Amino acid sequence: MFQPEYEHRLLGLGETAPRREQLDLRYIPQRALNEWTRDYALKEGRMQQCCRQSRINHEMANNTAFACILRNEFIGMDITSLKDLNPDDLQMNKDNRLYNYGYAGRNAANVIAGGVSTVSPSTQKLLSLPLQPNRKVPKLPYKILDAPEMQDNYYLNLIDWSSQDLLGVGLGCSVYLWNAKTSKVTRLCDLNRQNNLITSVAWHDGGRQLAVGTQNGCVSVWDAERQKEVLKMSGHSKRIGALAWRGHSLTTGSGDGHILQRDTRLNPSDITRDLRGHRHEVCGLQWSPSGKYLASGGNDCRVVIWTPNHKEPLYRFTDHKAAVKALSWSPHKSGLLGSGGGSADGCLRFWNVPTGQLIECIDTGSSITNLAWSQNSQELVTTHGHGYPQIVAWSYPSMKQMVRLSGHGLRVVYLTVSSDNETIVTGSGDETLRFWNVFSKKPTPKSPESILSLHRMMR
Repeated sequence: MFQPEYEHRLLGLGETAPRREQLDLRYIPQRALNEWTRDYALKEGRMQQCCRQSRINHEMANNTAFACILRNEFIGMDITSLKDLNPDDLQMNKDNRLYNYGYAGRNAANVIAGGVSTVSPSTQKLLSLPLQPNRKVPKLPYKILDAPEMQDNYYLNLIDWSSQDLLGVGLGCSVYLWNAKTSKVTRLCDLNRQNNLITSVAWHDGGRQLAVGTQNGCVSVWDAERQKEVLKMSGHSKRIGALAWRGHSLTTGSGDGHILQRDTRLNPSDITRDLRGHRHEVCGLQWSPSGKYLASGGNDCRVVIWTPNHKEPLYRFTDHKAAVKALSWSPHKSGLLGSGGGSADGCLRFWNVPTGQLIECIDTGSSITNLAWSQNSQELVTTHGHGYPQIVAWSYPSMKQMVRLSGHGLRVVYLTVSSDNETIVTGSGDETLRFWNVFSKKPTPKSPESILSLHRMMR
């Protein structure tokens, strides 16, 4: 849960500045160091922390360009672009003095030289950038659907949106399909007779077949158009909470700690691979867009990386301190994986999988239940278990919070992204599904302009 002291730290709220008294003109009043927009004694080489707190100052976020100009002109920094700007570049060292006595070093010479001319070349380049207005994200869902019997269970994955604009939802012992184009609802399967709860759903890439995991450890594949079961497979001794497709290969993760991989074109009893890298329940599975890596997360606090042709893991990441369900691969940078930890962790970590290195760690202050990247832009969204906010949209790699959303009566435990990659759907134990316009639209490609174009010849 977000604690008051965390909110204080997140928003970057400083202490209230004291009121000024009547002072002699020759007297310089004392001010807090963090109130100065210039710091002549900025030291080089800060200690980089592997896991830094997320400090978002709304006023600074709205004036990032101005802050960069101040640092270029008065400190001698070389910030030429707001894109990929590291927030640490804007942090001021509180241990620095306002004035530095002694030898005038390189920075002082640059400041004096800059005072003769107008602005530095870095600032000129920064000011020449095209204006990019901040995109406003609606803070209310545009649609709310009732979802009776939706389980409040962190370890399950009960919603998934297909490429054919069908939303698959597991409610109790049944799976329903909601058509995004017609708003029509159909029941795909009903397992009430077997008293078998639905524990996971996942669409095939083609959007016509839906894999359904159940409480008794069986998984079935259903044809959505014909509403018919085409395949049923067993092999797990406990519930199947995670599913992931890779072509015709279906990977299942279970409470028994096993990860089974099977080719749906072969005999259902044939198991291609039995991966054993977790000590407890597997609750997260994600294939990379290239199909080169499989990431799995479990209740043993591990993130395990697998390759298609080996039974032994490529890497075991043990940095998280709680269960890891939230896993998502970046569609923009090959091998970039995001992972989020549960209640005792609350950290969002980014991994360079080809090298096995941790890139960055953000302490969100709350359990992370889901994570998803936008296909259209360098944005991602996280959902959280308790407290405010329940949903956070981030801009990567600066990791600035774009918007913070809430609305569910209970924790958000399910997340999926629409086929156009603009809408996210969140599910909760409050038995509702909420639709949010969070991600930006796909940029419209401009046709290349030829020198022989007709409008160029018209006068």
